[in-house]
Amino acid sequence: VSGCATVTRGTKDVLVVETDPVGAKAQLTNSVGAKAQLTDGMTCEATPCSFKVPRKSEFDVVLSKDGYIPAQVHVTHKAGDAGGMALAGNVLVGGIIGAGVDAGTGAMMDLIPNPVVVELQKAR
Repeated sequence: VSGCATVTRGTKDVLVVETDPVGAKAQLTNSVGAKAQLTDGMTCEATPCSFKVPRKSEFDVVLSKDGYIPAQVHVTHKAGDAGGMALAGNVLVGGIIGAGVDAGTGAMMDLIPNPVVVELQKAR
């Protein structure tokens, strides 16, 4: 049995990464103390780019470009509006099992921030 959000939203989300200037390398890394996640080590060589990651993830996006100071942004998750409505729908129609599935898979979550937008600062 699947939960409503698991069916309608899926367990993964697309995280968009943008920088000014464009062309920075973006790498996803686990936060200190975080459990090993599927996101650790994912990279793109030039922004803008996107990553398909589990909605239930928590990680850092490390941005680097020659001539610029590296930047780091923490990405976490919270219950999204659409995910919350799907969870409420489960409860209203008696789908407590579906609600449990949605909560367990993270399908009701949204990545925050998304998109990740960073203005890189020139190195001196």
